[in-house]
Amino acid sequence: MDEFMTIKETSVKWSLGERRINILCQEGRIPGVRKFGKSWAIPADAEKPKDERIKSGKYIKVR
Repeated sequence: MDEFMTIKETSVKWSLGERRINILCQEGRIPGVRKFGKSWAIPADAEKPKDERIKSGKYIKVR
């Protein structure tokens, strides 16, 4: 049987905020994640995704 974690358990494991993990789930950046009603089930063996947010404060225009 697959083992799953909640967003709260994952936030402690990965040292991220619950809201950030919720966004990662919504964007589909965590493989194997499932949604049950309003709750997300994250596989226990899932790896923390790479942070791809822009940190420089400058946005890149793509045309």
